[in-house]
Amino acid sequence: MQNTIKVTIAIVDASVSDLLIAQLSEMGFDGFEEEVDNLSAFCNEDIFDESALTNLLNEYKLTYDKTVIPPQNWNELWESNFHPVVVDGFAGVRASFHTPLQGVEHEIIITPKMSFGTGHHATTYMMMQQMQHLNFNDKDIFDFGTGTGILAILAKMLRAKNVTAIDLDEWSITNAWENFDNNNIQGVKLLRAENPGLIEQTFDIILANINKNVLLEFIPVLATKLNKGAYLLLSGLLADDEPAILLKTAEGLLTHVSTITRSGWICMLLQA
Repeated sequence: MQNTIKVTIAIVDASVSDLLIAQLSEMGFDGFEEEVDNLSAFCNEDIFDESALTNLLNEYKLTYDKTVIPPQNWNELWESNFHPVVVDGFAGVRASFHTPLQGVEHEIIITPKMSFGTGHHATTYMMMQQMQHLNFNDKDIFDFGTGTGILAILAKMLRAKNVTAIDLDEWSITNAWENFDNNNIQGVKLLRAENPGLIEQTFDIILANINKNVLLEFIPVLATKLNKGAYLLLSGLLADDEPAILLKTAEGLLTHVSTITRSGWICMLLQA
């Protein structure tokens, strides 16, 4: 077994994090951890190219710290660092190796692998927090950028009639199917796709926890997919992103209902 290189990059823009993950993957990094203000990337020592990494990060004017990690049991390490998350007693998220959670209405079992969405990040936490105040019963739901499938799972637990979920990343599609199985979730229409305009149906609630750039591009399209009086719940946004999002939602004739904040991130609720 060989050493692993861990690179920790200080990041304040979620959209930059998404771009870096794609570019770092091409350089051989195959594991990522996203926190509120940094991104950690992992690769085997024998393929680590420090010069290429430095050149890439210079383009974004970012710095990094490098750590050499000796061979170890990565499953054991992951398990020791993945703790259950509880959202207001409404929803709890745990891994399969955790004991069942007590005192939560909806328990979700997630194996995240390389996909985004465990409830630990402020944006996913707020999306679930806001979902408890919306009526999903017998509704048509669209999850744009499903990641682990966590929000689609919760929507089904809230008795949504139909759930359609898309993601561009192949890892996410595979991981979401696994998480659907682990939670006995059936009937989700899961597609690998980037453009929500390809979905012909209209919806009662659209969930979109992605990033500012993607949302600015597709909010006008998402607005056309909302039934009259339907809701659009957005996150993946920093507090400074709100004015730009409000301008774009005004173009789609959407009404701003509320914005909540957590650790510098925001979650916005809008209505058609």
